[in-house]
Amino acid sequence: MDSSLPILSLSAAAVAGAAAVFPKLQARLALSRAKHRSLTGHSKMSKMVARLLPHYEFDIDGFFCSDGAPGNVAMQRQDAFFRLARLYQERYAKGRQMTAEAAAHISDLRFTESYRVPFQYSRLVRENLGTGAFMQSSAGVTVTDVDGNVFHDLTGSYGVNIFGNDFYKECITEAEKRAGALGPVLGPYHPVITDNVRRLCEISGLDEVSFHMSGTEAVMQAVRLARYHTKRSHLVRFAGAYHGWWGDVQPGVGNPVSPHETYTLADMSERTLHVLRTRKDIACVLVNPLQALHPNANAPGDSALVDSSRKGNFDRAAYTEWLKKLREVCNQRGIVLIFDEVFVGFRLAAKGAQEYFGVRADMVTYGKSLAGGLPVGVVCGRKELMRRFRDDRPADVCFARGTFNSHPYVMTAMDEFLSRLASPNFNAVYQGLDETWNGRAEALNARLAANDLPVRVSNISSIWMVQYTEPSRYNWMLQYYLRAEGLALSWVGTGRLIFSLNYTDADFTEVADRFVAAAEKMKRDGWWWHDASLTNKSIKRQILKELLAKRFGR
Repeated sequence: MDSSLPILSLSAAAVAGAAAVFPKLQARLALSRAKHRSLTGHSKMSKMVARLLPHYEFDIDGFFCSDGAPGNVAMQRQDAFFRLARLYQERYAKGRQMTAEAAAHISDLRFTESYRVPFQYSRLVRENLGTGAFMQSSAGVTVTDVDGNVFHDLTGSYGVNIFGNDFYKECITEAEKRAGALGPVLGPYHPVITDNVRRLCEISGLDEVSFHMSGTEAVMQAVRLARYHTKRSHLVRFAGAYHGWWGDVQPGVGNPVSPHETYTLADMSERTLHVLRTRKDIACVLVNPLQALHPNANAPGDSALVDSSRKGNFDRAAYTEWLKKLREVCNQRGIVLIFDEVFVGFRLAAKGAQEYFGVRADMVTYGKSLAGGLPVGVVCGRKELMRRFRDDRPADVCFARGTFNSHPYVMTAMDEFLSRLASPNFNAVYQGLDETWNGRAEALNARLAANDLPVRVSNISSIWMVQYTEPSRYNWMLQYYLRAEGLALSWVGTGRLIFSLNYTDADFTEVADRFVAAAEKMKRDGWWWHDASLTNKSIKRQILKELLAKRFGR
């Protein structure tokens, strides 16, 4: 018998006894248990770990055998890498030159170019597989770069492009005609705003609307109003969820200052519901419905793709049940439930995630596609939550204002978008939407399996993520093979494929053919070699050894 067991039992009993005596300790323990056990649920710890991670990179000798591959496989990979590099140099010459010149002065571009792959490989990839950041035209489901290369567009313009680029170009063109008489006059409203407000209230099922300049700004204002009216301090977000780049919703890595009034809790957890039921300081709960595809995991980017443990699985029934429980607890506790539909709004259903999951929120934020291709953020909410001042205290206000809020060109483009959305003929695009995209994902997975390729896709409607079935440190290379096959991805690489809804079966078949061809070439070139000793666990252990060796100078 383990002699430590009585000691552990006494310690557990002591902690339980102390919790019973000290309610604050009990609440603190409940909060800790509700956090997701990974670093995504522990923002302070993740930030500390990020500070401790040393930078190191592989030279050409270590780059191609970092997984322990034998010399012949490493040489096979090296030959393939530089063969692909020569193709990139020839095919994307103008775009690469323009990107290199622009990166000297555009900090965003330097960031995205540096974080396309795990940092150990980044320098050699940037030097040899640099991609052009410039496109010159779009048509149908394709985009054309400055070198004249035509790609099938899987970027989705980060979620903007739901109905196809041609659709948005039409919205913007018509908006320009209608707003031209007024021009960029700011302050007064263009008359079209009344129709936009009416339609947004109908879509959201809520009472009032406020306009902003971005989705991030809309979420900021929704949270500020929730805090103002509940007179509570804290917001709850879920581990891995993205709500824009502002500080309170991005604790941990990426935020120089850790927010002190944010709880990052586990999604789909009874312990989280317990915290919501028992704490008195929670003003609001933020939900990004996209997390249904990968609960408690960060958005899947290739810069963090160090092994093959990334997984995605959308269970609509289970996530619906979770949202209903969340709604019930928020009702009981007077907590404001906010749906952040900046990304998924109008993609899953004509009335968004509220319609798709059958759950009503107290406030909803929209952005991306809503302004017909122009930048916008919108908050819709219950009347009592949208009020920015108090009748009995004239100096007690929740101020929010923006110079470009309700810009005439944005408002007319929004009206073009909402008018088309309301058309019965256009609305038919949502009929059988899940069946269409689920069937396409299943068809592609069947082809990948039949060709013995270690790649699969998972999806929530037309938003897809790529995952891998065999252990590898080189999965991030797939994005460069896909690009060579004429598939355009966003800077997160193969983390997310976003289809516009104007993809026909023929268009999709073309994408599937190219996807399979890219995976076949990657396998042929040896990137997915592995032996019995290579597992996701062994890969992580090896990376830890590398980090420690660098940290301690060995």
